[in-house]
Amino acid sequence: MMTIYVRYSVLNEVILCKYGEIILKGANKSTFESMLLKELRRRAKYVGGFSVRYNQSTVYIEPTEEDADTDEMYEQAKKVFGFASVTRAAVCEKNMEDILRVAGEYLPEKLRGVKKFRCEAKRSDKKFPLTSPEIAAEVGGVVLEKVRGIKVDLDRPDVTVRVEVRDKWAYIHAGQDKGAGGIPLGSGGKGLLLLSGGIDSPVAGHMMAKRGLYLDALYFESIPYTNELAREKVLTLAKELCEYTGRMRVHVISLTHLQEEIRDKCDEEYFTLLLRRFMMRLANRVAAENYCQCIITGESLGQVASQTMGALTVTNAIAELPVFRPCIGLDKEEIVVRAREIGTYDTSILPYEDCCTVFTPRHPRTKPEMEKVLREEEKLDADALTEEAYLSKFTVKVAQFDD
Repeated sequence: MMTIYVRYSVLNEVILCKYGEIILKGANKSTFESMLLKELRRRAKYVGGFSVRYNQSTVYIEPTEEDADTDEMYEQAKKVFGFASVTRAAVCEKNMEDILRVAGEYLPEKLRGVKKFRCEAKRSDKKFPLTSPEIAAEVGGVVLEKVRGIKVDLDRPDVTVRVEVRDKWAYIHAGQDKGAGGIPLGSGGKGLLLLSGGIDSPVAGHMMAKRGLYLDALYFESIPYTNELAREKVLTLAKELCEYTGRMRVHVISLTHLQEEIRDKCDEEYFTLLLRRFMMRLANRVAAENYCQCIITGESLGQVASQTMGALTVTNAIAELPVFRPCIGLDKEEIVVRAREIGTYDTSILPYEDCCTVFTPRHPRTKPEMEKVLREEEKLDADALTEEAYLSKFTVKVAQFDD
C-alpha cells in the first residue's frame, strides 16, 4: 500500500481524457473504444514512459517512468479524435484527509493569477461518506485558504476545480482543454484527399479525419510550370495533418502534358473545367487502387470559378465515388480560422504555385453547359491522356513519427 501511495504523490500527474460522442454508440461502443485506445497507445509508445487504460468513459494516461514527458503526452492526447476534453490531474487516496492535503499542494500553482473559481465534485463511488456538494465545499475552502485573492463565482468562474472520486482513487484537477472531438480514426473508413497546397484542402482533410476517416492524399503537379518546392510544400502539409492522422501516403501525378494538350486544342474558357474532370478521372483510379471509399476536396461553393454550382456539377459527372466537400458552406475567413487552429495555415500561404494556376483562363466559364464541355473534351484523347498521366504516379509515405 505504501508503494502505491508514493507512486501517486502530488508530484505526479495523470492525464484524464473524457469521451465525446462515442458515449452514444450503444452496442458498438466497444469497437469505437478499441480504435480510440489503439491510436492513443500508438502515440504513447513514441513519446515513451506511459501506460493507457480506460474505465467509466474516461481514459487514464499514467506515467510509468519518473522522467516521462507529460507535457508532450498531453499535447498528443489533445490531437486524438474521439475525446471531448483532456485535463491533467493529481491522484490521491479516497479519503478526505488525503484529498484535502493534495488539493492544498496541487491547486495553488494551477490557480496562480486566477480571480474567480468554482468547485465541483463527482462521486462514482456512492459508498464514499461525503456527498458531492460536501466534497466540493471542503475542497473549495482549501482553495480559499491557500490561494491569495481568489473568490468563488458559481456563475462565471475563470476556472472550475473538479474532484472526481472514482473506483480506486480520487482525482483533482483545475480547468481542462477541449479535445479534438469527432470519432476515432478509422471508424469511418478511408478517403482520398485532393491536396493542392492551398489553405482549403488541408482543412477539408482534417474535418473528414475528425469523422473517422483514414486519409491518403493525391497531389497534381506540372513541372516545369510548378517546381519541386511546391511539392515539398504539399508534403509538409501532409506531415502537419499527420499530427492528427498518424500517417498517410501522398500520391503524386504529373499533369504537364495533359495541360499542354488542353491549352493547345481547347477553348480557353473551358481549360479549368476540363482539367478538373481529368483530375477526377485520376482520383477515381487512385482511390480504387488504394481502397478509398470517397474523394475529399477543399471546395467552397462560389469561392472561385471552378466552384460554382454548374462547375461542380460538371466535375461530379466524372466521379465514381462519393465526393465529400466539408468546406462547401464555409467562407474564406472561417476556413482560415480552422487552418490556424490545426497548424497548417503558415505552410499553406507559402508562395509556391500549384498546377491549377497554370494556363488559367482570363474569362473562365462559370455557368457551363454539359453539352459544350463534352464537345471540348472530344478534341482530346481522354483515355490516352489519363493513362499517360497515371503512369507518372509515384507515392511518398509521410508519418507523424520517424520509425
